[in-house]
Amino acid sequence: MWRLIIDEGNAYRNMAIDEALLTLKDRGLIPNTVRLYVFNPSAVTIGYFQRINDSVNLDYIKSNGIDLTRRISGGGSVFHDVNGEVTYSVIASINDVSQNVIESYKIICDGLIYAISQFGLKAEFIPINDVVVKNKKISGSAQSRRKTALLQHGTLMYNTDLNILSNSLKVPKEKLEQRKLTSIFERVTTLSRELGRTVSKDEVIEPLIKGFSKALNADFIRGWYTDKELELANELANKYRSREWIFQR
Repeated sequence: MWRLIIDEGNAYRNMAIDEALLTLKDRGLIPNTVRLYVFNPSAVTIGYFQRINDSVNLDYIKSNGIDLTRRISGGGSVFHDVNGEVTYSVIASINDVSQNVIESYKIICDGLIYAISQFGLKAEFIPINDVVVKNKKISGSAQSRRKTALLQHGTLMYNTDLNILSNSLKVPKEKLEQRKLTSIFERVTTLSRELGRTVSKDEVIEPLIKGFSKALNADFIRGWYTDKELELANELANKYRSREWIFQR
């Protein structure tokens, strides 16, 4: 039996909870868990190995009230739109997903593919960690692993404001050139953009639950955090707020 948590919080709390759950899962203290959550207010998260100045337009996000933090997972910079993106996290025993990193990405991302199919759209998994619709990225994911547990978190852009995304993030020119693209608008998409109508958060939650249940072969019980999880997350939130953590590269 897996635990399902639906939540909302700021960037520092969200990333602290993900790390707290990974730590406690690695100690065998909590059940496998799927989180579906929203960043409120909107935020940018960058991968653990990224350099700030190469990844984020600091002046823009500061002037527009967009939070910023660094993840413990790898991958690239992500804009989390409070009105247009749901983030998921899978925290589980590695043996319950896959020891093989690429295979584990595929298994978990199959949940997103199934959810997107409920809107009549065909999505594909592109290794290492992207889900695309018509060759445009609609979801990216990243992982962090401990000895016995993994954390995979990622996005589903259902109605993300791509203008704000484009202004917030710096996409390396070589990434665009590699795909023979001229702008980020040719590289990413949203459910709303593909369907030609506005998609709401409420519309995507149930398909995501069903998708992850199918992909992980999991029965979910709706739950909440334990006192131990919240205590550890509260301690870790200070790290995610700190300049030393965010600007270490």
